[in-house]
Amino acid sequence: MSSNYEDVIIGLEVHIQLTSLKTKLFCACNADYRGAEPNSYNCPICLGLPGSLPVINKKAIEYATKLALALDCNLNSISYFFRKNYFYCDLPKGFQITQFHKSGGKAFADGGIITIKTNGAKKAIKLNRIHLEEDPARLVHKGSIATSPFTLVDYNRSGVCLIEIVSEPVINSPEEAREFLKQLKSIVQYTGISNLDLTGAARVDANISIRGHERSEVKNISSFREVERALKWEIQRQRNQLKRGKILTQETRHWDDKRRITISLRTKEFEADYRYFPEQDLVPIRIDDDFIKKVKDILPEMPLERAVRLHRDYNLSEFDSENLVLDKDIADFYEDGVNSDPSFGPNEYKQFCNWLMNDILRHLKEQNKTIKETEIHIKQVVDLINGIKEGKITTKIAKTFISEMMNGSSISKIIEKNGKKRISNEEIIEKYCKEVIQENPKILEDYHKNPKAIEALIGRVMGKTKGQAAPEITREIMVELLKTLG
Repeated sequence: MSSNYEDVIIGLEVHIQLTSLKTKLFCACNADYRGAEPNSYNCPICLGLPGSLPVINKKAIEYATKLALALDCNLNSISYFFRKNYFYCDLPKGFQITQFHKSGGKAFADGGIITIKTNGAKKAIKLNRIHLEEDPARLVHKGSIATSPFTLVDYNRSGVCLIEIVSEPVINSPEEAREFLKQLKSIVQYTGISNLDLTGAARVDANISIRGHERSEVKNISSFREVERALKWEIQRQRNQLKRGKILTQETRHWDDKRRITISLRTKEFEADYRYFPEQDLVPIRIDDDFIKKVKDILPEMPLERAVRLHRDYNLSEFDSENLVLDKDIADFYEDGVNSDPSFGPNEYKQFCNWLMNDILRHLKEQNKTIKETEIHIKQVVDLINGIKEGKITTKIAKTFISEMMNGSSISKIIEKNGKKRISNEEIIEKYCKEVIQENPKILEDYHKNPKAIEALIGRVMGKTKGQAAPEITREIMVELLKTLG
């Protein structure tokens, strides 16, 4: 697929469930529907039965204010709820209660910005608005949506609180979209309003067009991870259509994450098709300066602020600090760890970061787990670093400990179990060095022409000792032995 995206225009609509809320947006039903018996968390309000009256969840207003402040949006002192009318089986009422930013209505907050970095360059992605709305029901299909013989509906999700974040159409590549979502996820995690690692906690609608042509909207991409793939596919599909002389039409498409293609659902609706009108059963939302100040006072340190502080306080590079703060749990683990040992200084600060962001993070990705879903604890990493510093183990040996550390095993128990101790006895190392020289005459011959061949000999010693020989001692002994051989 082509990687030239100069003519591509992308706008994202990100729907985030406020999973930290205990109840739904307009009723007292339990909002923690995951794992519950289908259609067991319902009431007349979230099912839209005649005569039922919704009441706004005050905590949802606080959480929306938190996010608006974190994204540097302009909060509207008054905003309204509207009815978005369309008929579909996931809407028991026949309409969705949401906020509308036209026809006299205002979104919860306007503007905002998320700064991303791609190819070393920073770019500010402007936001159009954020607003509150209720989640529709959950549709369940057998296999793919395109091939399923039926659709099941679980109304437990109906009425759960969503915040929709709408970007301006200023994203120009799938890679920029990925970085945008990565930064957004980090900001949401720091505010504490949602756990986006939960299934279905975040869904994305992506509007994609080739400049000068009609756009397509790819609906309900079920995870941030899938967005980049969906965008790459849809961009190539549109380009292929244009190459064949076809005219692109405005339409709604679905991302099939099993076949990894987009499929057409329907001709795209326009705003007029939804017949927006004010929700007469809900009063306007009014927030004043005192309320905003109270929320601002409890707003935690945000990722970019924390990155600046880590760069300053722990002497980390800008790259390390910016990557470290992306996951709040990882950043918390780091700060708690480096501050747990009074002997730690700049060298250990850097080492702790390296272990966390390389070996440990690699293991987490391979296992598809968060750091909180493992048994790893701070003392293990501290003991690992100190063990290397004190010469008890080598870095190579330490790398083999990660898997067992994730299961909670202490460094001392891992060493005792595996017998992986650092060999620093010079007589033992010299014995191995002599064996390697004797067994590898070709490398020895190469060494006389190119001194860099010593690395191959040292590598053979490390292989014989399973990485347990102290590298610095091995090098010194090997250099001396080679000198005696002329």
